[in-house]
Amino acid sequence: MSDVFGLSPDELEALTRGATIRSFAKNAVVVNEGDRTDSLYIILSGKVKVFVADEEGHEVTLGTQGAGEYFGEMVLDEGPRSASIMTLEPSRFALVSKEAFTAFLASQPDFMLRMIKKLIHRARALTGNVRSLALLDVYGRVARLLLELAVEKDGARVIPEKLTQQDIASRVGASREMVSLILKDLSTGGYITVAGKTITINKEPPKRW
Repeated sequence: MSDVFGLSPDELEALTRGATIRSFAKNAVVVNEGDRTDSLYIILSGKVKVFVADEEGHEVTLGTQGAGEYFGEMVLDEGPRSASIMTLEPSRFALVSKEAFTAFLASQPDFMLRMIKKLIHRARALTGNVRSLALLDVYGRVARLLLELAVEKDGARVIPEKLTQQDIASRVGASREMVSLILKDLSTGGYITVAGKTITINKEPPKRW
């Protein structure tokens, strides 16, 4: 599985049996916020970002997903899509109808429990994001994001995602210029090392900029 909430090989095979397969080029919008559709999307290959945007085109990225993960499970309530999905690289998807997805859930209680946990995890993350946007300044939001994304690798804390300054800005709701200034200061202070798009956290950033 791609993560603890993803699909096992057996679940993937069962759920995609008879599904419609679609391919999208890089930077293609797969679903739009507000769309009404009746399909669950399973990522067979590639990578996507989940985001929301306003009428002026300002975006906030909620996260990214890769092969073995899925989106659109909230189709069960028949409401509109709550976010937009765009491919970050050429991607293939299996589209599973609401009826097939409902039948699958009825026969797979273990998966249903994991899906519920995934939704709880997402709700907690969104609550944290709202708290950050309301109570933290831009520096605090950048520092929080870096610490959340970092994983231990060979004795170092590395952010595995290849993030651009614009990616970070979209996630924290700030300008690219402000993010660039913050990263430069953190790098100068020895808190992080930036090599290309790889960020290593050398020591925990200070709570105040």
